[in-house]
Parts: sequence; structure tokens; C-alpha cells
Amino acid sequence: MPLRKINSYPEQEPFSDIGKIYNVEAQKLSAGIEGENFSYGDDTYQEVAVFSSANPSGNIVAFMHGGGWVNGYKEWVAFMAPALNELGITFVSIGYRLAPNVMWPDGAHDVAKALKWINDNINDHGGDPARLFIGGHSAGGHYASWLAIRDDWQEAVGLDKEFIRGALPVSGVYDFTPGNGMEMKPRFLGDSEVNEIDASPIHTIKRTPPFLITWGDRDLPPLMPQAEKMAQALLDRGGKVETLILSECDHAEASYECGKSNGQWIPKLLKWIDSS
Repeated sequence: MPLRKINSYPEQEPFSDIGKIYNVEAQKLSAGIEGENFSYGDDTYQEVAVFSSANPSGNIVAFMHGGGWVNGYKEWVAFMAPALNELGITFVSIGYRLAPNVMWPDGAHDVAKALKWINDNINDHGGDPARLFIGGHSAGGHYASWLAIRDDWQEAVGLDKEFIRGALPVSGVYDFTPGNGMEMKPRFLGDSEVNEIDASPIHTIKRTPPFLITWGDRDLPPLMPQAEKMAQALLDRGGKVETLILSECDHAEASYECGKSNGQWIPKLLKWIDSS
């Protein structure tokens, strides 16, 4: 099935000022890029978009859009597919349900189910399930990191705890506890203080697969020190971590950089994948 049209989704929460600009630019960058749409659940948002390479290497990058856990579409990041496909990478964009319709940890559990779909079906699209790297931008980077460092969700969906080969969050969020630098607690966490800890990858590290942590040098102020602290926390636990600071990139531009074949992120990503 072809990719879903964004106007076919149920209405979302009003976009922030940054979100309004990103929504327009991401759709512009992704216009005309073809992929295949598959469902892993009954909800409109429980879908994946698969972009196959003409000459697949077996490597898979599964990626999640941002949007503050209340906005976003898997079609937003289709612009990443051409550069990755050219390198033999099968690209999968994962959709997930949004707050306030669902709250923590339902969105993360959606992604876990999507990973199970990838495990069971990606061979048909040139991917090797043993070569899966999971990433995301902003809120998507949070989900990718959380799933990569935890060991308590895999059994529920029938996956091995070592299934994720590596994690590549871009401008991710790693800490929701007091003192994290964020002006307010994201709505998807609800009122529970327990959720603040449970949803924070930096405070719940159980596994340390290889990480490539990326952020912009003009990113959102709370996220830059969070990224540095997350990298150090993984290193302190014996993890293999590389970092990349994208020059002249704000929060949105860090995402756009991920679609540039000769930009800052793609060449670094390829070297990192080859060494992981």
C-alpha cells in the first residue's frame, strides 16, 4: 500500500511555533518520495513506512519522527530515505500513537510492536533483522534511546533482548526528572512522578548497545547538556558511544541534516554502522 496522505490522519493537537515550520518543511522535503505502508496495529498511527534499497546491504535504520509526543507523522521523515537507500540501507519510518489520546508508556509500546513487525517482515524488503539500528529525532530520539537501553519490553513482543544492534538518537530527550532544564513536563507523562523516572533513559540504563548521539550546536538549550550527560552515563556503564555535534544546526535543521547524502550526519552514520 502506498504511503498515507497526511490529511488522512485524525486531527492532532495544535502545533507549536517550531512545529508549524517543521510540518511545512518536512512535507516539502519528503514530497514525491515513494515507500510502502504497512500496519502493525489497528490504529491509524500504528503503521510503518518502508523504503527499500535497490542494492540492499542488509542494514536497517528504523527511525521515528519528533513532535513533542503530541504531533507528527511517519511521512515527515521520508526525505531521509533516498540518501540511506543509496548506501544500501533499508529505511523504515515508524508511526506511533500520540498524547493525549494515549499516555506513557503506550507510545513506546507501539514502537516495540513495530520492531516486532520489522523482525518478522523486513527480509522481504532487503533488510537483515540482525542488522537493525533504531533512531529518531526529538521525541522519536527519546523513544529510540529508551527501547535501546531497557531489557523489560522485549519478551512481551517476542524479541530477543539483543535485537537492537545500535541506537542513533538525534536531538533526543533523555531526562524528565526535576532539574533537566526543560520549562515544563511533557503532557504524555501525565501527573505521575514515577513516569518521570521510568521514561528517562539516562536513569534506567540496563543495556548498553552502541550509541551514536547527535545534536545541533544551536539546538534547544535543555537538550544539548542532556545529550552530553547521556553519553557519559553510557560510557560510565561500559557502553560504546560516539557523539556528533551538527554545525550551524538548530533543532529542526538537525533533522533536515539527516537527509543530506554529503552532509554531516550520513557519512558519520555509515562509518558508525560499519564499526557496530
